[in-house]
Amino acid sequence: MLAVRLSFWRLPSLGSQALRSAIRIQQNSTIAYNYPPKRSPPPHHPPKMNNQRKLIDRKRKKARVEKSKSGGHDEVLLADVNKLLRSKSADEETNGEKPAPTLPEKFTEIDVTISMLSSTGDGLAYDEDLNHVFVVPFTVPGDKARVKVVRHEWEYNYSMTDFLSVIEAGPTRDDSLIKCGYFSQCSGCQLQMMSYEDQLAHKRRIVEKAYANFSGLVPHLVPAIEETFPSPLQFGYRTKLTPHFAQPSKPKTDEAGNQLPREVPAIGFTYKNRKMDMDIEDCPLGTDIVRRGLKSERKRVAENIASYRKGATLLMRENTTRIAKDTPDAKSKVKYIPGLAPIKGSDSGDLIKIEEEDYTVEKRCVTDNNATSVEYIDDYIFSNKAGGFFQNNNSILSGFTEYIRSKAFPPGNDQAAQPIKYLLDAYSGSGLFTITLSPLFKSSLGVDVAGDSIVCARDNARANNLPNTGFAAADAAVLFKDGCSEDFLQQLLDYGPRRVVYVSCNVHTQARDVAVMVQGDEKRNIRYEIESIRGFDFFPQTGHVEGVAILNRATFPAKSE
Repeated sequence: MLAVRLSFWRLPSLGSQALRSAIRIQQNSTIAYNYPPKRSPPPHHPPKMNNQRKLIDRKRKKARVEKSKSGGHDEVLLADVNKLLRSKSADEETNGEKPAPTLPEKFTEIDVTISMLSSTGDGLAYDEDLNHVFVVPFTVPGDKARVKVVRHEWEYNYSMTDFLSVIEAGPTRDDSLIKCGYFSQCSGCQLQMMSYEDQLAHKRRIVEKAYANFSGLVPHLVPAIEETFPSPLQFGYRTKLTPHFAQPSKPKTDEAGNQLPREVPAIGFTYKNRKMDMDIEDCPLGTDIVRRGLKSERKRVAENIASYRKGATLLMRENTTRIAKDTPDAKSKVKYIPGLAPIKGSDSGDLIKIEEEDYTVEKRCVTDNNATSVEYIDDYIFSNKAGGFFQNNNSILSGFTEYIRSKAFPPGNDQAAQPIKYLLDAYSGSGLFTITLSPLFKSSLGVDVAGDSIVCARDNARANNLPNTGFAAADAAVLFKDGCSEDFLQQLLDYGPRRVVYVSCNVHTQARDVAVMVQGDEKRNIRYEIESIRGFDFFPQTGHVEGVAILNRATFPAKSE
């Protein structure tokens, strides 16, 4: 079995000798790997509007082709825009020349009605007279909204807008659900006005559209998308926040020449549709200790603003310590990372205590990127560099890892077949999959390009008493080499693991990569069949969904003579 973990990155050719050796151990293996984030192409700069309709149409067609090659935010949005345009206009071709539409000038306020919700979490409003789409954040289908036009994407037939107000609410809008005073301005959330049931249904549609728009597979090769796996917490789930602020203004003096206190810049997150920081005092998505840490760090920065010559990004990362009580089960539930330095001095100074039957939980907020933070997933302990990658929603991780464990082997596993014995966790980070899946396998190996992550992963394996688990550092220069993602997929087909569990932070690039596996390599007589696809809601209130695809190795049908 191959278990795959992807972020917004694409894992290229696996040049590490350790990784190659691990794969060659046996084709009946499990591999888990994490991809680095997929970078979007540079933004296009639209030319001035040309009055000749045919010229505009040619440019739009060319731009759409270019923009559909990636799988990032812009490409996903464009796919939904084009779908809406096709549904509203059977044929865009016109007889003879027709004057180009006159779009509203920038910063004009207009009223629009939302037709659909895109996979980016934005509402899409169609203007029949203009045959044009307006992208409206913080809206749902049926909303009639007042918006301000902020940017025209001439080539792509849509315009970006700022949300101003709801004139008439759509049937699924419920503003009483909104828990943040910054919602409708901050870029962090998109869906707080929707019920959680509707959010999960929408994210299922995102996965469906990803495979319809980006895989190129015929429908019968893609199984029905399963219901989205929910997060136990819909607010208060984020164990990490990274607010930022711009360079402070220069010191000013009064009329007498006395230096005035320096102004404290906005500390928070970016405005929607703007490259400006929004001053945010609290974020209801953060856990209790992270929210306390945000307040403390804002105060610390304000008191020391004179020492900042540049802007900065702050870190709030939850840290969990269990202190054993004198009970029979405490020993199995409380673990320690060998040689771990105390975080005192690397945190915000805030503390929350929670009493459990076998131990006391202490929550602190780490603020030093280079400090080591600790978290528990069930009774597994994990250390990680506080500024490094670790999943930000711990509430879903227990169910998530249990789901992955349940998919490690084929259903009704054939006892006569050679058993799957080995796990290879490529892009393992600090070992989330390697460790939680390790008890199922004879041997597990995690591979990552980050040396710090490998050090933490080895400590985690020792702390969890998993002697069959190892970790190796791969060659970053090879793993990050541009343009090698196709090579990696070809290598996957070369090695042919029996089963693949592919977890992705980007279901759109996942769909494209899964298609390569499904199409297979006829010369080697190897291909893959999709067993199931399911979305996981790691980030409630946002338009983001992660995907898990399960695939099994197959062969090509024999050719009839």
